[in-house]
Amino acid sequence: MATRLTIFDLDGTLADTLADIAAAAEAVLARHGWPGHPLAAYRDFVGDGSRKLVERALPPGEVHRAGELLPEFLAEYRARMFDAARPYPGVPALLDDLAARGIGLAILSNKPHAATAEMVARLLPRRDWLEVRGLAEDAPRKPDPAGALDLARRAGAAPGECVLVGDSVQDVTTAVRAGMLPVGVAWGYQDPPRLAAAGAAAILERPADLIAWLGAAPGNDPPGDAALGDNRPGGAAPGDAP
Repeated sequence: MATRLTIFDLDGTLADTLADIAAAAEAVLARHGWPGHPLAAYRDFVGDGSRKLVERALPPGEVHRAGELLPEFLAEYRARMFDAARPYPGVPALLDDLAARGIGLAILSNKPHAATAEMVARLLPRRDWLEVRGLAEDAPRKPDPAGALDLARRAGAAPGECVLVGDSVQDVTTAVRAGMLPVGVAWGYQDPPRLAAAGAAAILERPADLIAWLGAAPGNDPPGDAALGDNRPGGAAPGDAP
């Protein structure tokens, strides 16, 4: 089946937001006299929503205070969320190319919805998104496939006509559970081998590679391109790309 909808994760996929997230968490930890973490540690803290991030950043004996400290973290983050955040190079051009080909665009993030919507409006404006959806209090977070499947229904697309692109195991697992094509990105926060092990059909080395891969995806004629880290049977193993 031809691709009708591409669903993107936000943090680590479309935009590099890690430095601002880490700075907000570090401000909370410092205020309470707790030890901080190197920036790289936050690559494993993000992906499951803000509450989980706070839990992972707290000292082991303080994890029970995550709910209490979550508003403090969110306030710190809202104050600095655009200090360093930027779209990844090549992402705006990719979105324009997909739209020009008539492929729908949507975002599904575990970031709180208000912050998700504000970030997309500031960093990736003037695009005809089917929906920009962050995490609401009453909504299941990824890797629950409910949000992805609802976006497919809104687009009038079967799950097999949808590609879900993300940088985390949560994103890949969401796509697998939803019956969508799972595509990982090598420029995000989690290592490509983890994405491949979770079931990613391809690991993209750069945003523009998605266009080439869509031509090689199941249901289309062209063969897989080894340069894209193709993880389908017969393709190149992730990491083989130069």
